[in-house]
Amino acid sequence: MKKFEYGMAKNLAGAFEFLKESEAKIKAGGIDLLDLMKEGLESPTRLVNIRTVPELSFIKKDEKGNLHIGATTTLAEIAAHSEIQTRYRALAQAAKAVATPQIRNVATVGGNLCQRPRCWYFRSADFNCLRNGGDHCLADEGENKYHAIFGNQDGCVVVHPSGTAVALMALDAKLVIARKKESREIHIADFWVTPEDDVTRENILKHDEILTEIILPATEKSTTSYYFKQKEKQSFDWPIADVAVVLEMNGKKCTASKIVLGSAAPVPWRIEKAEQVLKDKQISVTLARQAAAAAMVDANPLSQNAYKVPVFSAVIYRTICWAAGIDPFAA
Repeated sequence: MKKFEYGMAKNLAGAFEFLKESEAKIKAGGIDLLDLMKEGLESPTRLVNIRTVPELSFIKKDEKGNLHIGATTTLAEIAAHSEIQTRYRALAQAAKAVATPQIRNVATVGGNLCQRPRCWYFRSADFNCLRNGGDHCLADEGENKYHAIFGNQDGCVVVHPSGTAVALMALDAKLVIARKKESREIHIADFWVTPEDDVTRENILKHDEILTEIILPATEKSTTSYYFKQKEKQSFDWPIADVAVVLEMNGKKCTASKIVLGSAAPVPWRIEKAEQVLKDKQISVTLARQAAAAAMVDANPLSQNAYKVPVFSAVIYRTICWAAGIDPFAA
């Protein structure tokens, strides 16, 4: 690891001042960035610590009932927050499912959204993969057991690593991005960059921009959500499949829904075909299974990951049932 400067920003203005160094990198929890540095994939000349910026850590509600979460709020704080557990259950579940308790007490929600893919070819300096400047994706015809089954025809077959991104996208979140004295608000779906658009990036953040805030819209009492992460082992592990489901209910009938998959594509992947199956119908185990089948219609598994199709089918239908408050094993 090369030598670097370490700047502790006291406020956002100070953070942007530190970022004038062209090779500076933002550090919050530092879980992913320090891994990348150890792996020789990042060599910043300056680390800018934004965990020392108090205005970036908060959970508060505005007068319209929207919930605002600062980007350096830890995953542990989100998982334990009573209002998030009640009104945005999928997000609390997603935050609680990340890594280990020790990591969740350090890792931030902003960092979780901005982390880079975990593909072993990308993560090793020994491989010149497409995302690292090579001329082709090594996983496409190589070891791809955990790789994408959707959106994998644009040169790179990584899966997006963030579980909180899946829940936040299903919950229709917005992000606030700051640049010096300016800021803009975008829908979370517009934050991601696909391999087709730019294979070297995962999001739209520029060097002199900082993700500062997440905004969750006010929810009705009729809104329910659920997130589930399927792992190979019960202890800490990256998911094989994760799913977030948000249902708008009118009695027992679903009037609208959002179903988003993680570990399925290079970006969090919304499945509108499955949502249409649920629209204006009473949720049942049979209907949830039909939605899960519709979700997999366009799946395009690689040479070693066809097993993901039935796994996702099972996780999707069960998560729909849990969101609706019914037993997925009842029939």
